[in-house]
Amino acid sequence: MSGLSPRALLQAAARRRGLLAAGLAAAAVASGLTALAPTPPATTSVLTAARDLAAGAVLTADDLVAAPVPTALVPSGALVDVAAVTGRLVAGPVRRGEALTDVRLLGAGLLPPGDEVAAPVRLAEPATGALVVAGDRVDVLSAAPEGGRAAEVVATALRVLAVPAVEGSGEGALVVVAASRPAAARLAAAAVTGRLSVLVHGR
Repeated sequence: MSGLSPRALLQAAARRRGLLAAGLAAAAVASGLTALAPTPPATTSVLTAARDLAAGAVLTADDLVAAPVPTALVPSGALVDVAAVTGRLVAGPVRRGEALTDVRLLGAGLLPPGDEVAAPVRLAEPATGALVVAGDRVDVLSAAPEGGRAAEVVATALRVLAVPAVEGSGEGALVVVAASRPAAARLAAAAVTGRLSVLVHGR
């Protein structure tokens, strides 16, 4: 620039100062936007359903997928260990993507230690199994095989634990319920003397 006139030198310097100021302003804006951007929330990896699951389904590793969930939104009892969940039963229907929690599953033994036992109930009508799902509450009734007397209530408000498939067995539907030991004894006795059916409580 040594051959330029003083006026041209001043104009060139002014242009450079303008470019420098514009660059500094852009850098300041970018820095401000970065400072204003919210910090991504912390996440926790939890197990979710890889597909829609039916009540009573036995979980396999293919049914599960780990997904990040904002830590503040992780539900109580969320499950994280695939090995601990595999083989357990789903207590009710589960939608794809739903986070699995301890209360959504039944244990490998169907029930935790306690006063209740898992009691199998063989219903007279095979089609009844299609109307009942794990998690339902049912009343169990017994009627005489030959008829002639009204059905009697054997036990009420029993929680259904599982409805094992019995296709092709030629027998009635099998329902596994949680019952007290006295109620389980009444159910076993009623199965010998009568035809069992259930009334399903509203869901």
